[in-house]
Amino acid sequence: MSSTKLYNNIRIASKKGVKLLLLGEYVLNPFFKELQSMSMSMIKEQATHQIKMLKELSTTYSMTIVAPLVIVKKNGIYKTIAKFSPSSTSYYQQQILINYTHWNEEKFFANEVKEITTPMIFQVDGFKFAIINGFELHFDEIFQKISEKKVDCVLVPSVSTFDSFERWKALIVSRAFTNNCYILRANRIGEFQDGDNSWKFYGDSIFTSPDGDILNHLGNKEELMIVEMSHTEVVKSRRSWGFTESIKKRVTSSNKG
Repeated sequence: MSSTKLYNNIRIASKKGVKLLLLGEYVLNPFFKELQSMSMSMIKEQATHQIKMLKELSTTYSMTIVAPLVIVKKNGIYKTIAKFSPSSTSYYQQQILINYTHWNEEKFFANEVKEITTPMIFQVDGFKFAIINGFELHFDEIFQKISEKKVDCVLVPSVSTFDSFERWKALIVSRAFTNNCYILRANRIGEFQDGDNSWKFYGDSIFTSPDGDILNHLGNKEELMIVEMSHTEVVKSRRSWGFTESIKKRVTSSNKG
């Protein structure tokens, strides 16, 4: 996404009263396959420019901006998600990276392989968000950490491709329902040509309710989705289904024994 397009989207969002903006994965950076052929100095230069720009935008429009970024630190290249607010900047280092033969981020990036910790949790106007990377949506261990924090919404920037459309939709809906939280997934669009292979990023950014209903979704073109979330709806969903309460009773019973 060019700086001009980003500025335009943020201006529109600001006029609509948006408090938080989520960008997809590899939207501000070249795709992973392209990064592999870039020099570390060029990647570092890009990151420095992006961080400066996003800090300024967050301050100017009084908006929290969540953006996946590739940064360079101590001669290592790291895959992160940055949260820019008018008062501070924080980084979440992706914990579980793709490690397939045709797409091995774990080998390329310097992110440490270690025990799973709680993802970044933060609040905007008392509404609690968690940030994870798209690939991390697959892992129960990540959601166990999120569940313990009683998060209202999980933000999921992703870069899904090939024929994974239906599988991803089912996974997002299932996670939202079983954890009774909103999930907002921003997926990249476009195409990358790798020899004879075409990597088509199909979009379909999705917004699901705490009851597991798809409330809104985008297509395969560049679009801006504006949604509303309610903490009251999260509480109502958790009380209605009682999943957390069922587990809590059994943990208490086990501790007594």
